Order: sequence, then C-alpha cells, then structure tokens
Amino acid sequence: MSSISPARISAISYYLPSTELTNEQLNELFPEWSVDKIMNKVGITSRRVAAQHECTSDLAVQAAKKLIEEYQLKTEAIEFLILCTQTPDYFLPTTACLIHERLGLLQSAGAIDINQGCSGFIYGLSLAKGLIASGEASNVLLITAETYSKLLHPEDKGNRSIFGDGAAAIYIHGEQQGGYIEKIVLGTNGTGAPNLIVKNGAMRSQKTGDKTLHTNEEGNPYNDNYLYMNGAEIFNFTLESVPLLVNKVLEKNKLTLEEIDLFVFHQANKFMLDYLRKKIKIPTERFFVYMAHCGNTVSSTIPIALKNAFIEGKIKPGSRVLIAGFGVGYSWGGTVLQF
Repeated sequence: MSSISPARISAISYYLPSTELTNEQLNELFPEWSVDKIMNKVGITSRRVAAQHECTSDLAVQAAKKLIEEYQLKTEAIEFLILCTQTPDYFLPTTACLIHERLGLLQSAGAIDINQGCSGFIYGLSLAKGLIASGEASNVLLITAETYSKLLHPEDKGNRSIFGDGAAAIYIHGEQQGGYIEKIVLGTNGTGAPNLIVKNGAMRSQKTGDKTLHTNEEGNPYNDNYLYMNGAEIFNFTLESVPLLVNKVLEKNKLTLEEIDLFVFHQANKFMLDYLRKKIKIPTERFFVYMAHCGNTVSSTIPIALKNAFIEGKIKPGSRVLIAGFGVGYSWGGTVLQF
C-alpha cells in the first residue's frame, strides 16, 4: 500500500480592492459613532470595498496572479482550483470555472466552488489535503474571495464597520517544502443558520422590492434582501465553540497549548478576539491579529493574517501555527501548520 502524500502550504498572496472605507467616512455617515468608538469596538481603522463593477472573480484573479508572479508558479502545472466564496458572480456557472478560464489553466484541471464563510479556509484546506492524499491531484490552488460589501444595507453601520472585501490565493502541494497541514477538526451546527443570513435572493425566498427596514438586536437597521447578523448570538456561539475547537485540534494532533508558537484565528473583530484569547489563556505575544487596515474579509482573514505573520517574522522554519475559523452556518474548523 502506498503512503499518503503530505499536503503543504508553500505560497500565499492576497489582493485588496483599491477603494477604502475609513472610520472618518463612517463617522460622517453616522455621527453618533465616533472614530475612536469604531476602533475600540472592532479594531479596524479602514476596510477595502469592491467597486460597483468589481465582483468576486475579479478579486480572485488578481490574488491568483499575484501568487503566480510572486512565487514564479506555472499555470499549466496547476491541477485543481478550489474557490471558497459566499458571493459568487452568478448562481451558475460556477465562479471557479470563470477564474479557471481567465487564469488560462489547463482543461484537465478541475475547478469547484464551495459556499463557506469564516471557516472556509479550513474547509478548503481539508478538501485540498484530501485530493492530494488520494492522489487525485498533486497540487491545488485554493482561493478565498468575498465581496460582502454588496450584501450590506447602506444604513447598516454595524456590519459596514466590520466587513471588508478581499481575496487570498494559496498554493498547496505534496512536495517536501512548506507548512505541513496536520490533522484537521471540522464541525457544524445548522441551528445557528438564522443568526447570520441573507434571507432573500435564492430559491426559498427570492429577493423582493420591499425596502422596509427592521431593527436588529444591536439597534442597526436591516432588510431581508441584505445581510442580517445577530451579534449577541454569534458572540455566544463563538465563546462556546472556539475553546472546544482549540482543545480538539490540540488533542487530535497530540500537542499542548504551550507547544504552539503562534495562534491565528479568524479575524472577526477586536472585541471577540480579545475575549477568546483571554478565555483560552493564550499569551498576547503568541496571538496574531491583522485586520486594522482591511477589516473582516470572511474566508480570507486567516490567509491574509498568515501572510503578514510571515512578513513580520512571526512564523519561521520550525514554527507550529494553530489556525481556527468559525462563523456563518454555524460552522468551524481548525488545524496546525508545521513549518
């Protein structure tokens, strides 16, 4: 019996759209929210927003082209493309197929979309690892890309202060260099689906012309044609699920908290991350946060943070990095990367 091929991350790049939405601009739109209040609450000074003509495939292609150029990859060598997004260009065709064509990948390369949010990077790694382990592909281009700004009501100051648009491209292969993807933990609890949802727009509840605004639990206006988030319930879910997730990842990989050199969680918001770090008892110097200038980019937050952790020298050869994603669905996932 042949041994299972390892799966490793050897390259990460990302792309952010050029348009910025700063706290000063939000303060002009919503005078009751000061610049300092926004920063203290979410830990974000500015976020990037896709232009009206920019869609998920546009951001994804830019991220992939940066990856290919930065690491001198050959497009003809890429064997599989996975796109993680909740904001596809169309219901159909698959946005991954559009990206496949624009990148000039070989017709023998597979291409699929996965509809997954803040845990999507981990789910993508799991699928890529499975393809490589099974021998179906020797390498995978995983792209995470979102244009959540297009789902936000203009008057929803809460969500507009949190979410930013962006894309990340990650090259995963079975060769002997890069960050080895250790055992993965995944989880789902569909009872939380109504707490983070765009209710209208698909087949069960199609988009309407109703412009009536309702008020959510935080006092922010919303409409069922746009994103609704029950912040309190999401917070409760996170505090219950993430510490358990971290423990399961450590247990499955036979590691202790002290043996992890760096923790990189989904960059939800500053308040939530601070609370989680303290609850799990992670030292500040081993907990990496990178969101101040890009916001919560949903499935792209972890790879964007990983890239900047490399740039800042936080990840070095020999480093063990625990990554954890959690959110919409509810869904969660985590693993350890061994560099």
